[in-house]
Amino acid sequence: MLRSPTSNGRLDLVGLRFAINVALATTIVWNVLQAVGDKNPIWAIASMIAASDPDPGEARRMFRCRLVNVSVGSAAGLAFLLLGGREQWILPLALATTVLISSYVVRIKTMWRQAPITAAVVIASAITSESSAIGIQQGLHKVAEVVFGCLVGVTVSLVMSRLWLIRPSIDQKAGAQT
Repeated sequence: MLRSPTSNGRLDLVGLRFAINVALATTIVWNVLQAVGDKNPIWAIASMIAASDPDPGEARRMFRCRLVNVSVGSAAGLAFLLLGGREQWILPLALATTVLISSYVVRIKTMWRQAPITAAVVIASAITSESSAIGIQQGLHKVAEVVFGCLVGVTVSLVMSRLWLIRPSIDQKAGAQT
Protein backbone atom coordinates (compact mmCIF):
# COMPACT_ATOMS: atom_id res chain seq x y z
CA MET A 1 0.00 0.00 0.00
CA LEU A 2 1.12 3.53 -0.73
CA ARG A 3 2.19 5.15 2.52
CA SER A 4 2.91 8.80 2.94
CA PRO A 5 3.24 9.36 6.67
CA THR A 6 3.10 12.81 8.16
CA SER A 7 5.36 13.89 11.00
CA ASN A 8 2.81 12.68 13.55
CA GLY A 9 2.73 9.19 11.99
CA ARG A 10 -0.76 9.46 10.41
CA LEU A 11 -1.18 8.54 6.79
CA ASP A 12 -1.85 11.36 4.37
CA LEU A 13 -4.38 9.99 1.88
CA VAL A 14 -5.38 13.25 0.17
CA GLY A 15 -3.14 12.58 -2.83
CA LEU A 16 -4.48 9.04 -3.19
CA ARG A 17 -8.07 10.24 -3.10
CA PHE A 18 -7.31 12.97 -5.63
CA ALA A 19 -5.80 10.34 -7.94
CA ILE A 20 -8.95 8.23 -7.58
CA ASN A 21 -11.13 11.32 -8.22
CA VAL A 22 -9.21 12.08 -11.42
CA ALA A 23 -9.35 8.46 -12.60
CA LEU A 24 -13.12 8.22 -12.00
CA ALA A 25 -13.87 11.59 -13.55
CA THR A 26 -11.66 10.85 -16.58
CA THR A 27 -13.51 7.59 -17.14
CA ILE A 28 -16.87 9.39 -16.98
CA VAL A 29 -15.82 12.24 -19.27
CA TRP A 30 -14.14 9.96 -21.81
CA ASN A 31 -17.00 7.45 -22.03
CA VAL A 32 -19.81 10.01 -22.13
CA LEU A 33 -18.16 12.10 -24.83
CA GLN A 34 -17.17 9.04 -26.85
CA ALA A 35 -20.80 7.85 -26.63
CA VAL A 36 -22.04 11.13 -28.15
CA GLY A 37 -19.45 11.02 -30.93
CA ASP A 38 -16.77 13.34 -29.56
CA LYS A 39 -13.52 11.67 -30.61
CA ASN A 40 -11.12 14.09 -28.89
CA PRO A 41 -12.31 15.12 -25.41
CA ILE A 42 -9.00 16.65 -24.33
CA TRP A 43 -10.56 20.03 -23.48
CA ALA A 44 -13.08 18.33 -21.20
CA ILE A 45 -10.44 16.21 -19.49
CA ALA A 46 -8.10 19.16 -18.89
CA SER A 47 -10.99 21.19 -17.49
CA MET A 48 -12.13 18.30 -15.31
CA ILE A 49 -8.69 18.09 -13.73
CA ALA A 50 -8.56 21.87 -13.21
CA ALA A 51 -11.96 21.84 -11.48
CA SER A 52 -11.24 18.80 -9.31
CA ASP A 53 -9.99 18.99 -5.76
CA PRO A 54 -10.08 16.64 -2.77
CA ASP A 55 -11.50 19.55 -0.74
CA PRO A 56 -15.14 19.96 -1.82
CA GLY A 57 -15.16 23.66 -0.92
CA GLU A 58 -12.14 24.28 -3.11
CA ALA A 59 -13.67 22.21 -5.92
CA ARG A 60 -16.84 24.35 -5.82
CA ARG A 61 -14.78 27.55 -5.80
CA MET A 62 -12.67 26.43 -8.76
CA PHE A 63 -15.80 25.36 -10.67
CA ARG A 64 -17.43 28.76 -10.10
CA CYS A 65 -14.29 30.69 -11.07
CA ARG A 66 -13.74 28.64 -14.19
CA LEU A 67 -17.39 28.84 -15.24
CA VAL A 68 -17.50 32.62 -14.86
CA ASN A 69 -14.30 33.09 -16.85
CA VAL A 70 -15.37 30.63 -19.57
CA SER A 71 -18.59 32.62 -19.90
CA VAL A 72 -16.68 35.90 -20.19
CA GLY A 73 -14.35 34.42 -22.81
CA SER A 74 -17.21 32.92 -24.82
CA ALA A 75 -19.16 36.16 -24.82
CA ALA A 76 -16.09 38.21 -25.78
CA GLY A 77 -15.11 35.77 -28.53
CA LEU A 78 -18.60 35.77 -30.01
CA ALA A 79 -18.91 39.56 -29.76
CA PHE A 80 -15.63 40.11 -31.59
CA LEU A 81 -16.59 37.61 -34.28
CA LEU A 82 -19.89 39.40 -34.80
CA LEU A 83 -18.18 42.82 -34.93
CA GLY A 84 -15.01 41.96 -36.85
CA GLY A 85 -15.79 38.77 -38.70
CA ARG A 86 -13.16 36.12 -39.31
CA GLU A 87 -10.29 38.53 -39.71
CA GLN A 88 -7.02 37.57 -38.02
CA TRP A 89 -6.47 41.06 -36.63
CA ILE A 90 -9.38 40.65 -34.21
CA LEU A 91 -7.64 37.86 -32.28
CA PRO A 92 -5.01 39.96 -30.43
CA LEU A 93 -7.49 42.80 -29.88
CA ALA A 94 -10.14 40.39 -28.57
CA LEU A 95 -7.71 38.64 -26.24
CA ALA A 96 -6.38 41.91 -24.82
CA THR A 97 -9.92 43.18 -24.31
CA THR A 98 -10.93 39.91 -22.65
CA VAL A 99 -7.98 40.16 -20.24
CA LEU A 100 -9.05 43.70 -19.33
CA ILE A 101 -12.68 42.65 -18.77
CA SER A 102 -11.62 39.65 -16.70
CA SER A 103 -9.11 41.68 -14.69
CA TYR A 104 -11.00 44.91 -14.08
CA VAL A 105 -14.70 44.10 -14.41
CA VAL A 106 -15.17 40.47 -13.36
CA ARG A 107 -12.25 40.46 -10.90
CA ILE A 108 -12.15 36.74 -10.16
CA LYS A 109 -8.41 36.22 -10.01
CA THR A 110 -8.55 32.43 -9.76
CA MET A 111 -8.68 31.01 -13.27
CA TRP A 112 -8.74 34.51 -14.82
CA ARG A 113 -6.56 33.22 -17.66
CA GLN A 114 -9.47 31.01 -18.71
CA ALA A 115 -11.34 34.01 -20.17
CA PRO A 116 -8.80 34.90 -22.90
CA ILE A 117 -8.09 31.20 -23.53
CA THR A 118 -11.78 30.62 -24.18
CA ALA A 119 -12.04 33.70 -26.40
CA ALA A 120 -9.03 32.41 -28.36
CA VAL A 121 -10.66 29.00 -28.82
CA VAL A 122 -13.89 30.53 -30.11
CA ILE A 123 -12.20 33.05 -32.44
CA ALA A 124 -9.44 30.75 -33.73
CA SER A 125 -12.00 28.06 -34.52
CA ALA A 126 -13.90 30.56 -36.68
CA ILE A 127 -10.78 32.01 -38.34
CA THR A 128 -9.37 28.61 -39.29
CA SER A 129 -12.60 27.05 -40.58
CA GLU A 130 -14.26 27.46 -43.96
CA SER A 131 -17.10 29.55 -42.55
CA SER A 132 -17.90 31.66 -39.52
CA ALA A 133 -20.91 29.52 -38.65
CA ILE A 134 -18.89 26.29 -38.66
CA GLY A 135 -16.09 27.95 -36.69
CA ILE A 136 -18.45 29.36 -34.10
CA GLN A 137 -20.10 25.95 -33.79
CA GLN A 138 -16.71 24.25 -33.30
CA GLY A 139 -15.60 26.88 -30.79
CA LEU A 140 -18.79 26.62 -28.77
CA HIS A 141 -18.50 22.82 -28.86
CA LYS A 142 -15.09 23.14 -27.21
CA VAL A 143 -16.54 25.54 -24.64
CA ALA A 144 -19.31 23.01 -23.92
CA GLU A 145 -16.60 20.37 -23.40
CA VAL A 146 -14.88 22.66 -20.90
CA VAL A 147 -18.10 23.22 -18.96
CA PHE A 148 -18.93 19.49 -19.03
CA GLY A 149 -15.45 18.58 -17.80
CA CYS A 150 -15.69 21.11 -14.97
CA LEU A 151 -19.12 19.82 -13.98
CA VAL A 152 -17.91 16.21 -13.87
CA GLY A 153 -14.77 17.21 -11.93
CA VAL A 154 -16.66 19.09 -9.23
CA THR A 155 -19.39 16.43 -9.02
CA VAL A 156 -16.91 13.58 -8.54
CA SER A 157 -15.03 15.65 -5.96
CA LEU A 158 -18.22 16.32 -4.00
CA VAL A 159 -19.44 12.70 -4.16
CA MET A 160 -16.06 11.30 -3.16
CA SER A 161 -15.81 13.72 -0.24
CA ARG A 162 -19.09 12.27 1.08
CA LEU A 163 -18.10 8.65 0.48
CA TRP A 164 -14.53 8.99 1.76
CA LEU A 165 -14.08 11.81 4.24
CA ILE A 166 -10.45 12.75 4.77
CA ARG A 167 -9.71 15.19 7.50
CA PRO A 168 -6.62 17.36 7.04
CA SER A 169 -3.61 16.19 9.03
CA ILE A 170 -2.08 18.35 11.75
CA ASP A 171 0.79 19.12 9.32
CA GLN A 172 -1.65 20.31 6.65
CA LYS A 173 -3.51 22.51 9.15
CA ALA A 174 -0.23 24.02 10.34
CA GLY A 175 0.89 24.63 6.75
CA ALA A 176 -2.39 26.37 5.93
CA GLN A 177 -1.97 28.74 8.86
CA THR A 178 1.53 29.86 7.91
